[in-house]
Amino acid sequence: MLVLQIIHVVISILLITTVLLQQRGSGLGDAFGAGSEVYVSRRGAEKALFYLTIIFGTSFFVLAVVQLALNK
Repeated sequence: MLVLQIIHVVISILLITTVLLQQRGSGLGDAFGAGSEVYVSRRGAEKALFYLTIIFGTSFFVLAVVQLALNK
């Protein structure tokens, strides 16, 4: 049980980090001082960050449901 809670906290921190790194209406480069080019699709680090956010969000949800099921 304790292991699941620790994993849940780690996933939540990673999820918060990936969400905060994404900026609406601007690229990842703007967060680090690069120019403001307009891209139609995600590329490179932005694409990886987008997929990581989906993975962490799904993992967070599944782990919450598993913990809820185990506590009953």
